[in-house]
Amino acid sequence: MHTRRVTFRGYERDDGLWDIEGELIDTKPHAFHIEGEREWAAEEPVHHMLIRVTLDNAMVIRDIAVAMDSVPHGPCPQAQEPMRRMIGCVMGKGWRHTIERHLGGVQGCTHLRELLFNMATAAFQSRSASFAPPPDGRPPMHLGQCLAWDFDGPVVEKVYPMFFRWRPPAASTT
Repeated sequence: MHTRRVTFRGYERDDGLWDIEGELIDTKPHAFHIEGEREWAAEEPVHHMLIRVTLDNAMVIRDIAVAMDSVPHGPCPQAQEPMRRMIGCVMGKGWRHTIERHLGGVQGCTHLRELLFNMATAAFQSRSASFAPPPDGRPPMHLGQCLAWDFDGPVVEKVYPMFFRWRPPAASTT
């Protein structure tokens, strides 16, 4: 009764920045009508939205562009401008909270937020040319974030032996 296609693409730019693109397309296999709006033909996109986030190597958003080529309601395109609030934010720990703080509820668009949530993973995958540990001696940020990358698990033991059974330093009480 409904198809949602979501695609992410990552590109390294000539200027050293990264472009991460997310695209969402919703269609239905039958014609339908939304009261007070209009009729959609079978397979005509109800939603067709794109986001391009430009990042630096520290995962800081340097620019963001949004296109809403197909939306079901007149006010939907008003959600594009608030997306610029994400410029300067870091795609890292607390990413979902950052999105909710800047674009949550009626400040933004549910579909654009959903694309942004997963763009951090696409950005990480795009930028990961190797599995070399970061030069600062800290564990890569994906360790400890899923079952396969458990600090106590066999994948970390094999790929990052220096972080096998790693624990964060105790917080200072002074």
